[in-house]
Amino acid sequence: MPVKLDLSTWPRKEHFEFFSAFEEPFFGVVAAVDCTKAYATAKQKGIPFFLYYLHKTLAAVNSIEAFRYRKKDGDVWVYDSVDVSSTVMRDDNTFGFSFMSYHADIETFVAEAKIEIERVRNTPGLITRTFDMDNIIHFSALPWVNFTSLSHARSYTFPDSCPKISIGKMMIAEDGTRTFQVSVHVHHGLMDGYHVGLFFDALQRELDI
Repeated sequence: MPVKLDLSTWPRKEHFEFFSAFEEPFFGVVAAVDCTKAYATAKQKGIPFFLYYLHKTLAAVNSIEAFRYRKKDGDVWVYDSVDVSSTVMRDDNTFGFSFMSYHADIETFVAEAKIEIERVRNTPGLITRTFDMDNIIHFSALPWVNFTSLSHARSYTFPDSCPKISIGKMMIAEDGTRTFQVSVHVHHGLMDGYHVGLFFDALQRELDI
């Protein structure tokens, strides 16, 4: 169960109140990340690269407390663990929203994620299940585009504080180095650029394991 953050002793209380009053409280950062070792490891282990870097993304997210904050009714709640709702592509080029639980053990995560991917691929429509929880990140992959910026469609009337992370096309340099762009959009009432920097550092460490 989540625990309510004590706003009275939180150093970011004023920041939270300030940015929470915005119509658009999210800000975004895009940066290139080295995935050379991660790609080789995924291939060696026989794990689809998408699921490999999705698991590493979740591991990085869960390692940073600010990414486990959620805003609800004027309060901030802290979750022990965060899962993912990822877009899943179908053969007809439509996509549906999935839900995948985070497991520190990658083999367990991959086994469950494969089942969920097949379910969404064989279920028509965009919303293929209910989403009653907010301890998730919204995730998408754009393997066709080496983007340098990215924005998201959002309803400002819908209460939302879940981080949104997207990963672009893998690029290969002449020396064999592999990189992809990672876009991170987060609620500024819950975190700042410092915390996004922590995420990128954590993600790089996870990909280099």
